[in-house]
Amino acid sequence: MGKISIEIKWAFVFILVQLFWMVLEKVSGLHDEHIDKHLYLTNLFAIPAIAVYVFALRDKKRNYYHGQMSYMQGFKSGVIISLIVMVFAPLTQWITSVVITPEYFPNVIEHSLATGYYQSREEAEAYFNLRNYIIQSTVGALIMGVVTSAIVAWFVRSKPVSDKNTIH
Repeated sequence: MGKISIEIKWAFVFILVQLFWMVLEKVSGLHDEHIDKHLYLTNLFAIPAIAVYVFALRDKKRNYYHGQMSYMQGFKSGVIISLIVMVFAPLTQWITSVVITPEYFPNVIEHSLATGYYQSREEAEAYFNLRNYIIQSTVGALIMGVVTSAIVAWFVRSKPVSDKNTIH
């Protein structure tokens, strides 16, 4: 457990940030009166999501690898965080959809019908429902987490020590 305690900590930080973001979206009206802007503004979550991965990998580098972390070590650490977030994605989505913003699905269904995004209520309801969102959030947590890990690990890794001063 000690080997991945930093990853566990940061996975739960990520989950809490994600839930806090959903509360912010709700109170700012993105799940009801400003639902027309939700599609675009929800993508701003990438900023805190990436920041959490940066802080997590810097923490791992500093406190586990004593300041020297390879790309692969950072990448593996990020993937572990992603796997933990993925495991909890169904619960996180349930909390979001049932506790934080139970009116989101009815509102987004009505909005998608009013704008012509979906032609029938059945199509809209088939997409905007808890089951589908649990699947999307679970798969998305893994895919986006692995991609984010790959990129962040590149920037957080320790640079190779050059051998310019070595005599050959």
